[in-house]
Amino acid sequence: MSTLIGALRAERIKFTTLPSQWAAPLTALVLTVGITAAVNAAYGAKDHTPGEDPAGGIYYGLLFGHVAVACFGVLLIGQEFNTRMIGGSLTAVPRRSRLYSAKLVLGAGLGLLLGLASTAGSFLAVDAVGGVDLSTPGLSRSFLAGVLYHPMMVLICLGLTTMLGNFSAALGLLTPMVFLGTTWLAAIPGVREVGQFLPDRAGLHAMRTQPEPGVHYGHWTGLLIMALWTALASYGGLRAMRRYEASGS
Repeated sequence: MSTLIGALRAERIKFTTLPSQWAAPLTALVLTVGITAAVNAAYGAKDHTPGEDPAGGIYYGLLFGHVAVACFGVLLIGQEFNTRMIGGSLTAVPRRSRLYSAKLVLGAGLGLLLGLASTAGSFLAVDAVGGVDLSTPGLSRSFLAGVLYHPMMVLICLGLTTMLGNFSAALGLLTPMVFLGTTWLAAIPGVREVGQFLPDRAGLHAMRTQPEPGVHYGHWTGLLIMALWTALASYGGLRAMRRYEASGS
């Protein structure tokens, strides 16, 4: 595979032929849209938003679905570390940066598609129950943040998994942290001041249409914070992959 296109084609084939890889984003889509639809249907048309912020009802399912999004990011490279197939991948694509870049491009592209499907599906689910007022201030920005949250979460988890170089460690650390860890941190006085700058908290804040008590930055800044985490994790993964080349292991 002498070009990035060739490496990307190989990664696409892996994705389409390994059930564990395509099952994760599919699960994320089903959880996000399905739970959002179920919760809003339970609340009914008269009170279809479980919370003061209208975006709370739209993104309720994402609180569960983003765990599967994180798993997808881990699986993109973690499985190869776990099965030692990373050696075969490096044989096919000797340039480590090219292999890693192909995984980044695939993860970002699939994450973006997943974000569009999940966010649009959630909006439609809420609209079917009680309607969505598209004139609500900040709602278009919220939609954009909801779409971009998915590829950024995928790339963060991909980068951190590459840095750890271990599938079990990445899965055991990242998925509980995304599902429960930062929520617990946000509930601890004092620690909340730091926890609000973690990527998932910043990304979720960017989806809100109203200010969140105790958060000291705006919605667009929240999206920027998550983007910075994405850049740092992606670069850290690249450095780790290059060190892997140097170690020859």
